[in-house]
Amino acid sequence: MSPHTPSAQAVARHGWPQAVVTALAGLITMGVVAALGLWGAGAADLPDGAFPRVVAATVVTAVGGTVELSADAGGPADARAGLTVVPLSVTLSGALVTAAGFLRPLRHRAVAGAAELTGWAARIAVVWLLALLALAFAARQTFALSVGDDTLTDLGDVFGISPKAGFTADVPLTLVFGLLWLAGVLVLALLVSRGAPLPARLLRFQEAVRPAAYAMVLLLLACVALGVLVALGVAVTRGRPAETLAMVLLGLPNLVWLAFTIGLGASWEGRVEGPFGLPMPRVLDEVLRGSDTATLNLGTLADHDGRVWWLVAVDAVLLLAAAFVMAARSPARTPGWRHAVRMAVALVLTVLMICLVGRISAHYGLSVFGISDLGGFGLSGEFFLRPLPWTALGLAAVWGAVAGFLGGVLARGTSGHGQVDAPSSGRAGVGDRAR
Repeated sequence: MSPHTPSAQAVARHGWPQAVVTALAGLITMGVVAALGLWGAGAADLPDGAFPRVVAATVVTAVGGTVELSADAGGPADARAGLTVVPLSVTLSGALVTAAGFLRPLRHRAVAGAAELTGWAARIAVVWLLALLALAFAARQTFALSVGDDTLTDLGDVFGISPKAGFTADVPLTLVFGLLWLAGVLVLALLVSRGAPLPARLLRFQEAVRPAAYAMVLLLLACVALGVLVALGVAVTRGRPAETLAMVLLGLPNLVWLAFTIGLGASWEGRVEGPFGLPMPRVLDEVLRGSDTATLNLGTLADHDGRVWWLVAVDAVLLLAAAFVMAARSPARTPGWRHAVRMAVALVLTVLMICLVGRISAHYGLSVFGISDLGGFGLSGEFFLRPLPWTALGLAAVWGAVAGFLGGVLARGTSGHGQVDAPSSGRAGVGDRAR
């Protein structure tokens, strides 16, 4: 075989140098986004030069890795801490860059063999795991904490109490979940892109899967875009640009995707106790703050701010637009009931993903001689937020079915309706790009 044949050129286009660039570009993007967000949150002032290691820990958690918190008060005191959260702004930025790097060498192709795609993904995975291993070892730090009160400082000096906190990445779990995260990103990239090649055996599934997958990704990105606009408006009208920047670059999808599910009628439950400063709208803090577990839904939020009912209208518009896009990218012969089923399944899977990654749990506490209530000095706190998934998934199925059917009706007669990727029986050259 000549070294200038299409297959040889395809291998050259996605070899080891391209794999290094793709993997590192995704991780570096996440590192930059995490660093800017943490800087806006004031983490640059952490003691003992902990900022770079906090950035590394944030990237680790963004790809599904595990970071364990530790606390030690010393003397007769006991400390505890825990944190479970995925900074989805960091996750999303890395996923978009990694997916783009993975797809770039595959463009202008209609069909690719399974071995070729597996080999290309494996190269990226090797570089990814090595870089993630370095990040996991860097994501560890222990530093002293100030109790923030003169009286407590004096008591600490008397009893030898010197609170310390730290974090350590769980290296094996980080590598396992980081690899699963990468696999999910690469598979989703193939499902979403109309121009990405597929093995010949899978071409028959693209009419059913690709339009729906693309519509769901577009829906999630539209939610984030609307969130950015709202955040910019808040920054301009209410000030505090650094805090707004931190929220946007660390947890904006956490908020907007939560709001999206609530607009569908889903319920979450949670509680805020203690001096947690939450980067979320005031109405959420008001509902969650208290001694009992609170239910977060349209009804409870409307008791504090009636404007939350606009979430229903916004969701309806976004879903109808997503369903229209899905139908417009599907074959013209597709019946309306099939659009409804595909949209319902896609939306259920999307809401399930939000429920899985949107959970938050955080707690910390300090007790002396077994006494945790130290006169209201703010040395303990708890914050958790978790979904009630079955209600959310059932409502997603209903919304998806209705929106899918209406989207199919609206897409009839549009100029682009029915244009789908054309299957090919063999390898395609550079000029045979799929539609």
